Amino acid sequence: MGMHDRSIGNISGNTPGDNYRSRRASFGGKGGFYFRRLFLMGLLILLLPFSSSVAENLTCSSLPLLMERYLANHYAIKNMTGEIETHAVEQMIKSLDPSKTLLYASDLERLKPVLQDLFAGMQAGNCASLKPVYDVLVTRARENEAIVKKILGSDYRLDETMELNTDLKKRPYVKTTAEKDALLRKFVQFQIENALLAGTDLAGAKKQQVHRYELQTIRVIKRNPEKLITNAAEAFAEALDPHSSYLSPENLEDLRIQMQLSLEGIGAVLSSDNGFTIIEELIPGGGAEKSGLLKPKDKIIAVAQKKERPVNVIDMDLRDVVKMIRGKKGTQLTLTILRQAEHTNRFNVTIIRDKIDIKEQEAKITYEKRMVNGRQYRFGVIDLPSFYGDEVENKSCYEDMKKLLAEARRQHVDGIVLDLSRNGGGLLGEAVRIAGLFLGKGGIVATKDSREQVTILANGSAASGTEVNKFKVIKFPAEDPTEVYTGPLIVLTSRLSASASEIVAGALKDYHRAVIVGSDHTFGKGSVQVLTPLPQDLGGMKVTSALYFLPGGASTQKVGVEADVRLPLFFILEDVGETALEYPLPAQAITPFLSVPENAAPLWKPVERSMLAELAARSQARVAKDAKFAEIIKNNKEAANKKGIIRLADLREEIKKEGHVKKKETPAEVKKKARDQQAPFVNESVNVLLDMLTPGSTMPVQSLLRAAKTGTDGR
Repeated sequence: MGMHDRSIGNISGNTPGDNYRSRRASFGGKGGFYFRRLFLMGLLILLLPFSSSVAENLTCSSLPLLMERYLANHYAIKNMTGEIETHAVEQMIKSLDPSKTLLYASDLERLKPVLQDLFAGMQAGNCASLKPVYDVLVTRARENEAIVKKILGSDYRLDETMELNTDLKKRPYVKTTAEKDALLRKFVQFQIENALLAGTDLAGAKKQQVHRYELQTIRVIKRNPEKLITNAAEAFAEALDPHSSYLSPENLEDLRIQMQLSLEGIGAVLSSDNGFTIIEELIPGGGAEKSGLLKPKDKIIAVAQKKERPVNVIDMDLRDVVKMIRGKKGTQLTLTILRQAEHTNRFNVTIIRDKIDIKEQEAKITYEKRMVNGRQYRFGVIDLPSFYGDEVENKSCYEDMKKLLAEARRQHVDGIVLDLSRNGGGLLGEAVRIAGLFLGKGGIVATKDSREQVTILANGSAASGTEVNKFKVIKFPAEDPTEVYTGPLIVLTSRLSASASEIVAGALKDYHRAVIVGSDHTFGKGSVQVLTPLPQDLGGMKVTSALYFLPGGASTQKVGVEADVRLPLFFILEDVGETALEYPLPAQAITPFLSVPENAAPLWKPVERSMLAELAARSQARVAKDAKFAEIIKNNKEAANKKGIIRLADLREEIKKEGHVKKKETPAEVKKKARDQQAPFVNESVNVLLDMLTPGSTMPVQSLLRAAKTGTDGR
């Protein structure tokens, strides 16, 4: 069951928002090629959520073997250092009190040295430090239960001015009982408001909350010191880097069940943070994506089966939320969503469970026209939502792209926009071959493992040279020169563009083949993970084993691929990307392996660096006076200012508006709205493509930049 990205059939992929570590779950059409693609990938291994139920066979005596395996296989970390111990302590505390509602600041000061001793002694199989940790948790859980029961007494009243800060970075641990009382009062009030809006009366909502905290106490008591050993194993794995993790035997078995292709769902990757279930990624072709209503970072706060009342899922274990969302094809469920954008919105989304619709994932081409100086230009826009492929289904995005480019040539297009702005990755081999459709021969990507072994994946051939000849080269068939698209090329990216998308965009940039247009940079996940079962039925180990490198020698790790022409963010994505994660590995570099044709010019006209500044300036001038971009920038700024803050009054106002003016949109209307949101970015990419063909600006670059600031056009 082991896997790694050095195999050609394996996958490069990514999970925007992997900052919530391995507390992740995927619901999608597992009966098709998409799930096989997801399971095989090295850069995206969809882990199931942590559970309070723990395998009995993970004992303290097992930990030395577990740690030895991780350190032996990790790309960069080979020893248990003080820094790793500190990281492990941080992760352990987060797993014990994810919403910062249980422990006091003084508890942390007392527990940190205890946990430091725990991780220092784990390699020797010493877990005695877990007993005092368990005792503190039980005491605090009982205290929270008592506080909530007192809050919800007969004199309880709703406070409509309540504000709750869900951004843990901005909210410290409480110092006093009074502070804890105030914090729990806010949490309880938000939970009760959620229940009231779902149709429960106040008495029922209060009863639900009391019961929830009673159950929380029971769960903490059942999590005895022996069961905390799994928390320690998880914390150690997470301390290595953002993408290494430990799967308990139960979670590993869940993964095996998914491999049987027996599960169907909504097509989303979820995580848990601060008691909320977060949508991290929408799988193309899944019900969640097709709804057109959901976005990454939306919070699921309630789940309702058809004709049943919504169930509040705030503070619910992610595993339990998973069970509620999974279901048979054709069945219906309704998610209650909390979105913190420029306004805090609470709304319902009804989704029909289904398998992934392959047609929805396929590459598609549309055409745009522009008229300049009496001449009409025609451009092709290719939307590639993922690097898909499956031999059984006879599907290949490379073959589909090849057909679309042939069609574009027949249409006599003047240029191509390749839209990777929502592409989170996929099959590495497909990505390498697609790059060949624009480059012809040449090295596309390399991996380097912990033994310093570098392997280049190339179309036809890689660069020659003393250093490069030491590399191992895996060759794909060389592209027929007549099949290579040689015209002007734009690649549209965003912070959601990850892994395989970064590899393709980065290779095209390194060869000066394309202009990259989009957000400041792509996601920045340039690491490779291996998932293997552990001996003695101890579960599974996912560990970072290698890094990816672009033809110019740089890694996409942490930095991603920078845009040549920057556009505003689609929506608030500041916390999306490798740099937003905890303990990311640093970027590295290897010897470049750019292929240099012998005595031959490239098939295409290289993008000149001198052109990039002018393209950026002209785009900046247009964006500055574009009303749609102005609205996007305004909304993003307002959302950033309100990040993490939930206001009860806002929720009630939104519900009031929905009841009076909001009508149910048809599927066609929903899809049109999604296209309209994407349209300004695609439109500006086409404008930049036109600029490449009409570079005769009468204004120098500095004047264009001044024009951008004043909102005047540079033409």
